[in-house]
Amino acid sequence: MVRAQEGDSRAFEALVRRHQGAMYRLALRTLGDAGDAEAATQEAFLAAWRRLGTFRGEAAFSSWLYRIVTNRCLNLARARRSSISLEELGRELPSSEATGPERGAEANEQLAALRIALKGLSTEQRICWVLREQEGLGYAEIAEMVGVSSTAVRGRIYRARQQLSEVMKPWR
Repeated sequence: MVRAQEGDSRAFEALVRRHQGAMYRLALRTLGDAGDAEAATQEAFLAAWRRLGTFRGEAAFSSWLYRIVTNRCLNLARARRSSISLEELGRELPSSEATGPERGAEANEQLAALRIALKGLSTEQRICWVLREQEGLGYAEIAEMVGVSSTAVRGRIYRARQQLSEVMKPWR
């Protein structure tokens, strides 16, 4: 990190290689579109390169990157503002009865249903849920990344879980 801050582009490339998978997964899970996720991740790394001098080392480099990627995803999602109603989600969910006995196919359909259900969450709920449930981050860390209180993060995650639980009922 220190070498990258001193302008060593190879050191920054190593940091990008180390963290690009996790950052892309966060963007993909948040935005639900591979192209948007690639764009958000690339923009985030560009922003990180430009702002390396502002990194003070008070938190882990990965936490700093998570915040940059999260902000890029929020901005992109707000710009396109596509949310899906619960009624539409119910129509889009594949029927669990139609999968037959093959558990692998059913698991794939469940994951597809979850991806659709995640699109129905508000951007703020989706980011908090992804950071907590899929990235395993703590409430305080998420709060710092998204710029709200821990209580607000807990509320967003609670509402996300409630909505996802409702939409995923057919899979129980």
